[in-house]
Amino acid sequence: MVLDLNIVPISNWLPNVEKPYLISGPCSAESESQMLQIARQISEYFPNNIFRAGIWKPRTRPNSFEGVGDVGLKWMQRVKEETGMLTATEVANALHVEKCLKHNIDILWIGARTVVNPFSVQEIADALKGTDIPVFIKNPINPDLQLWIGALERINNAGIKKLAAIHRGFHSFEKMPFRNDPKWELVIELKALCPQLPILCDPSHICGNPELLPYVAQKALDLAMDGLMIESHFNPKIALSDSKQQITPSLLFELLSNLSLRDLTSENLEFKNVLNELRQVIDKIDDDILNVMSTRMSVARQIGSFKKDNQVTILQITRWQEILKNQLKRGKIMGLSQVFIKKLYQLIHNESIRIQNEAMNEIGENNIKKQTPILGK
Repeated sequence: MVLDLNIVPISNWLPNVEKPYLISGPCSAESESQMLQIARQISEYFPNNIFRAGIWKPRTRPNSFEGVGDVGLKWMQRVKEETGMLTATEVANALHVEKCLKHNIDILWIGARTVVNPFSVQEIADALKGTDIPVFIKNPINPDLQLWIGALERINNAGIKKLAAIHRGFHSFEKMPFRNDPKWELVIELKALCPQLPILCDPSHICGNPELLPYVAQKALDLAMDGLMIESHFNPKIALSDSKQQITPSLLFELLSNLSLRDLTSENLEFKNVLNELRQVIDKIDDDILNVMSTRMSVARQIGSFKKDNQVTILQITRWQEILKNQLKRGKIMGLSQVFIKKLYQLIHNESIRIQNEAMNEIGENNIKKQTPILGK
C-alpha cells in the first residue's frame, strides 16, 4: 500500500525556516503580555521559529481552563507584527478555521482529540476548500494508523497541498515513563507509506515532563523526522495548562543546542561499501528467519490437526507460559531486549493459534462435506 497524497515539499512553503523545523510557544494563550513576553524570548534564540499557542483548548473535564477564545487571535497578530515569526494554532471545527483565516494565522493544526472523529475532520476540510494555508495533523489519541491517514486524506482532498503530520504519542493504559506512548513503529509505517509527507515530533506531549525531552527529541531526529513542536513558557510553574511539560525559552535553546543533527546518508565511499556488505548479511539473515518461521508454522498446522483428532483445545496456556518464560530467559542471556522478545513471541504465538485453528476448521469442513447429503439424489 502506498499513500497517494498531493503534497508540496515543506521547504517550498517554509523557505526561511531552518531544518529541523521548530514550532514553539505556550500550551495556551493566557494574556497579551504573556504571549508577547514568551514570543520575544523565543525570537531572541530562534528568530525563524514558528510560534504556537492554543486559543481554544479541548479539555477532558469542564471548569478547566479552556482557552481565552477569539481575543487570543489578536494577540497572535501582535506577536507576528512584533517578531516576524509565523503563527500556528489548533482548530477543532469550521468556525475556528474561519476565524483563523480572518486573523491571518499562518499555520493550522488539527489536534489528537479531533482527528479521532471523521465528521469533525471533514467539517474542517470543507471549511478549508479554496485556501492554501498549511495544515499539520496530529496523530489520534488511540494508536489507529488508519484514522491518522484518513484525516490526512480528507484535508488533502480539500485541496490543501501544504500538509504535514505531527507525532504526539498515543494514550496507553500501561504504566510507563511517558505521558503518551511514542509507538515509534506507527510513525515509521506512516513514513514508509508516504515518504514525501513531512512528519514533526511533539516531545512535550509524549514526555509530559522536561526530563525526557532530550531523549525523545534526539530519537525523533535520528528517525529522520523533519522537526519538533515543543511547548515553551517564560514561567511554566504559573501556566494555566500543561505546566509540567513546558520549558523556558532558554532551556529550549539549551536542549536544541545539545541535539545531534545527522544526515540521511554519507558520500564517504568506505561507509557506502561497508554498509552495503552489512546489509547483504542482514538480507541473508532475514531469508533464514522466514524459512525458519515457515517451518515452525508448518509444525503448528500439524499440531492443530493432531489436537483435532484427539479432541484437545487449541490454547494450552501452561505450554504458552513455559515457552515465553524460557525464551525470555534465553533472550536475556543473548543480550536481547525483554520487551522485544515478549512482543516477538506474542506475535508468533498468535499466528500459531491462527494456523492451528485454520487446520481444525479445514478438517471440520471436510467432515461436513462428507456427511452432507446431495439434495435431489
